[in-house]
Amino acid sequence: MTNINICFKNMFRPPQIAAEHAMPDYVRRRMDAHHVTRIEQLLGGEHPHAWQPAQAGAIFLAGNDYLCLSGEPALVRAQVAALQHGQDAQLMSAVYLQEGSAQHRLEHKFARFLGAEDTVLAQSGWAANVGLVQTLAEPDLPVYLDMQAHASLWEGVQSAGALPVPFRHNDLDHLQRQVARHGRGVIAVDALYSTNGSVAPLAELAAIAWHTGCVLVVDESHSLGTHGPRGAGLVVALGLQDHVHFRTASLAKAFAGRAGIITCSSKFKGYFLSESRPAIFSSCLLRHELAWFDAAIDFVAAADARRLALHIKAGALREELGALGYNVSDGSEQIIALEAGPEPQTLALRKLLERRGIVGAMFCAPATPKNRSLVRLTLNSGLDRDQLRRIVEACDAVRDLAGVENWPSTRRLHKLALV
Repeated sequence: MTNINICFKNMFRPPQIAAEHAMPDYVRRRMDAHHVTRIEQLLGGEHPHAWQPAQAGAIFLAGNDYLCLSGEPALVRAQVAALQHGQDAQLMSAVYLQEGSAQHRLEHKFARFLGAEDTVLAQSGWAANVGLVQTLAEPDLPVYLDMQAHASLWEGVQSAGALPVPFRHNDLDHLQRQVARHGRGVIAVDALYSTNGSVAPLAELAAIAWHTGCVLVVDESHSLGTHGPRGAGLVVALGLQDHVHFRTASLAKAFAGRAGIITCSSKFKGYFLSESRPAIFSSCLLRHELAWFDAAIDFVAAADARRLALHIKAGALREELGALGYNVSDGSEQIIALEAGPEPQTLALRKLLERRGIVGAMFCAPATPKNRSLVRLTLNSGLDRDQLRRIVEACDAVRDLAGVENWPSTRRLHKLALV
């Protein structure tokens, strides 16, 4: 009997340990780095993302439903109707969708909404960014990434085998030096950054891309729906839609669904669908998902009152938190970062806020640089005056307990005040 046959024969004997628990050492080392080194030793056995049981009336500030669309009756009715009366789902790659399909019609509607020639819908914002960068870049082509650009853009660079060239956050001089050194390529940024609510200098970035022959990719995940005329985003707000090569977005934020989108030319769309691995090897969106977004476009376009309310509340809360000594100066929009620094301090802050009915999201490596972890408070248009007051009171109550005065972000603020 050959060794292979013996091996197969032995496979069917009941193992002492199931395969899912019998990991080789190279897997165990990585698991131990998480469970032992990070969770047990650094954080005392507590997971950074495991919320405590929420008390009645807790204010949830860990989601991205900026305009409170989840559960909106008109959108729910559209989705239910599609489920009840729609045709059989097309469970296949979008590569095979023909012109005139429901998905293509929705893509054209999104294009009109965004002031673009065409759009491509993807399974998520992650899939949109990875697929786009993978189809734009090639081995050794430089891709210039803001240090705070979303991880999906960095993943796209890796997928393409391209050269990632980081530049300091919103530092145009550093970007220009990097381009002068490495040559033309792709510039990839977020319009509104997801950890601290800072805004990219889009007009200046477009000018740099134009003068250096670079392609500019702008991720509008956190500004689509919340900014610009009819919610069309910051690029449209600045009149830059003819100067930005590609816009991408997750539709799981202000649009409260599950998909991603890319603006592009119709010619590029045909190329993308044939070359983007996430597009080729994933199924297209389902009919009820399309129905949600079809209704959501109309709703978002008419939601000026909600957008205005969101911006007013974000500005007011930022001012109050700044007066309490929190360094919220890095951003300006509806995402507010309370940057405690080391993970144990940030976990302590998150728990202190939760005990006072304020539920934020802890962001830590790899979502932030090491020792720059933070609690992110994500605001929405539905917060009322009493809830905003409670947020301020909770942040005031925990300020000394959390040691805000000794945070690295607070020291940075003091240094800036001396300049």
